[in-house]
Amino acid sequence: MARNEQRQPLSAARVLGAALAIADASGTEALTMRRLGQELGVEAMSLYKHVAGKDAVLAGIADLVVGEIALPSPGEEWKAAMRHRAVSAHEVLMRHPWAARLLMSRVNVGPAMLRYVDSTIGTLREAGFGVELADRAWNAMDSHIYGFTLQRLTFPFEPQEYAGVAETHLPLLEAGEYPHLGEMAGAVMSGSYDGAPDFTFGLDLILDGLERLLGERRGPARRVR
Repeated sequence: MARNEQRQPLSAARVLGAALAIADASGTEALTMRRLGQELGVEAMSLYKHVAGKDAVLAGIADLVVGEIALPSPGEEWKAAMRHRAVSAHEVLMRHPWAARLLMSRVNVGPAMLRYVDSTIGTLREAGFGVELADRAWNAMDSHIYGFTLQRLTFPFEPQEYAGVAETHLPLLEAGEYPHLGEMAGAVMSGSYDGAPDFTFGLDLILDGLERLLGERRGPARRVR
């Protein structure tokens, strides 16, 4: 640790910044008040002047991550805004592999989260979504974001390895008992299809469905005479 960093006064922002770095490097399981104090060059007890404890630290770093997600811009068309928001959220959660599970397992009421949810609901309400439909809409989108992200983070191999994995398991399919899997494995092995999961494919299905549902709720447009 550089000496000029040691001389920096301790603050909540500095504590949370160090905690975020630990979580990104080693996961939240490695984040303890003792480890945090060591990283900052202070005794663990000194941290309690700035944060209430580990739970407060976890809440703080979760909110820092949410603060990195792009918010809908005022006046932006709702579908484009929701797509941009979702892609940004997925990218941010992939940068912080611990964050998706943490955000899903606790009540998050930090200022960044409140802004994030309020701006999302506001964009949907301005587009004509009722309160109930807006709530169901953003929950459906977030289910896709979190679910897809967790699948990517825990999948046992990378997309560039799909062809090799398909070739390794091809003998299981050669008897013809699983013809459709065999066909797909052949496509991946030949390079005609990469087999990589596509985040925006499912996202666009959800957005298209919401757009159709919104139109149905509004009813047919009246003809102008």
